[in-house]
Amino acid sequence: MERSLELANMSRVHEFILLGLSTRPDIRICLFAVFLMLYLLTLLENMLIVYLTCSHTELHKPMYFFLGNLSCLEMCYVSVTMPSLLVGLRSSPCHVPFTACVMQLFLFISLICTKCTLLASMAYDRYVAVCRPLHYPLLMRPQVCLGLAASSWLGGLLVSVIKTSCIASLSYCGPNVLNHFFCDVSPLLNLSCTHVALTELVDFISAIAIFCGSLLVALASYVAIGSAVLRMPSAAARCKALSTCASHLIAMGIFYSVVLFMYSQPSHIESTDLNKVLSVIYTVATPMCSPIIYCLRNREVHAVLRKTLHPRWVSPPRTDVSHY
Repeated sequence: MERSLELANMSRVHEFILLGLSTRPDIRICLFAVFLMLYLLTLLENMLIVYLTCSHTELHKPMYFFLGNLSCLEMCYVSVTMPSLLVGLRSSPCHVPFTACVMQLFLFISLICTKCTLLASMAYDRYVAVCRPLHYPLLMRPQVCLGLAASSWLGGLLVSVIKTSCIASLSYCGPNVLNHFFCDVSPLLNLSCTHVALTELVDFISAIAIFCGSLLVALASYVAIGSAVLRMPSAAARCKALSTCASHLIAMGIFYSVVLFMYSQPSHIESTDLNKVLSVIYTVATPMCSPIIYCLRNREVHAVLRKTLHPRWVSPPRTDVSHY
């Protein structure tokens, strides 16, 4: 009995080896420089959005409140996966202790679930702005916005506790090599040497509740918005209404399409280079592009940015509750 326990302890995995984004030494240095610049750019962009939304009263509105929450989340989100990606490119392969891998998985699941529900809350905000503009101040009052944001963060945390606990409780007795640049759900399930049916069931139910639930809320909001836009009498009114939603719709479409493609695959399929490239899109590209997509055509954000950079040259911006 003692000998069997000793052998089990010796065979238990105490660390995982991440192969990283690329194993080719000739391109790893170039990729390291590129992703380091992208990481710093992402942090700078999102810090700027958080600063502008907090420091300027012109942006103290529900849509900018959610945008500030999203930017704060993106900084945390990219900081969970990017360091291991950079370490893997600098000194491949990357050795990650079991506890650190579980912690990274916990933070990643929590933030990605929070992002889904925040995107759904932003879609609901656009629905109220376009379809029920007269009731907008009441339906999107500060208490409601705070409740939606808090439920997004707490909901993501709760789902992550459940999923991570199930995955961490599995036995890992070798091999311990992950063909990925961070500790993700499917690669870890592939390495487990115990029965994973219950864990896969928990993963499936949580995906239905979070991903599909938030996606249905967002789609229902945009179906209602599209119906309202078609009933508008003038082309100018239709263009203005569509412009309030275009940025969010683009960002949401990119994020959901990649994530749903990634997590709709069976868990037993081995990680491939294509999966890693797709993971780069929703872990690196979307956090970097979100501030640009949301603020590129936003006149209010442009106005407060010009005021911040050149305070003497800027006149007070025109406020518009429904303009995105």
